[in-house]
Amino acid sequence: MEWEPSPSPAAFAAVWRGWLPAMERGSDFVFTIRRADDGLFIGLAGLHHADTPAPEPGIWIREDCHGHGYGLEAVIAIVEWAWANLTLSHLVYPVAEQNWASRRIAEALGGEVVGSSSSPKYERVIYRIPARH
Repeated sequence: MEWEPSPSPAAFAAVWRGWLPAMERGSDFVFTIRRADDGLFIGLAGLHHADTPAPEPGIWIREDCHGHGYGLEAVIAIVEWAWANLTLSHLVYPVAEQNWASRRIAEALGGEVVGSSSSPKYERVIYRIPARH
């Protein structure tokens, strides 16, 4: 994760309020992930740069919910929505080089590594997820 978690609910309120203008413009979308059977908050999923030909899906899953397939399910839902509702050439999926679970998500969607870059916290690989046919 490139950003640091907010230190308090009040601080996070400032963060999510900052997402609203981008959502209104259609450039970014952020969704809550909840477990279907009991509504437990699982994490967040997003589609960033949605107003470009190559948007970026992304997820954050709380640690105690890792390993249950929630991330894959969320990213598949976002990717399917993007293909159905936006004009895209492909999707871009940057992933921390050592985040094998997220790399498997990109690969499950047909993603191939097309580059790498550095962030302040880690080295990342960049996947290109092709348009579905």
